Amino acid sequence: MKIIKQFGIIFSLCWIAVVIEKLLPIAFPASVIGMLLLLFCLLTGVLKIDHIREKSDFLLANMAFFFVPAGVNVINYLDILKENWLPLLLICVITTVVTFAAAAYSIRLVMILQCRKKGVRHE
Repeated sequence: MKIIKQFGIIFSLCWIAVVIEKLLPIAFPASVIGMLLLLFCLLTGVLKIDHIREKSDFLLANMAFFFVPAGVNVINYLDILKENWLPLLLICVITTVVTFAAAAYSIRLVMILQCRKKGVRHE
């Protein structure tokens, strides 16, 4: 019964996000709205992490499975990919470097802030 309850919570938030998406006058992805709703519920204490821990861990562990349909659908666009392979490759390389740099500097900032909080000098 716990599993059904946890799936119910997660899918209810997804459904509410879809409803909100339909009501918004601008285009905004329901998946992002759902994540923001979940964050809001967790921060306000409406939901506790234990209410969704097992099913969210399951979904995260099997995340690759959800990318299979999108990956297979790429085959439909092979002609476009062949024509634009160089710009796509450049975009992939540049965004990967930017993502790594953003992650590294974010970690560095967090370490500096934690050291300041503890009163230790970070070099």
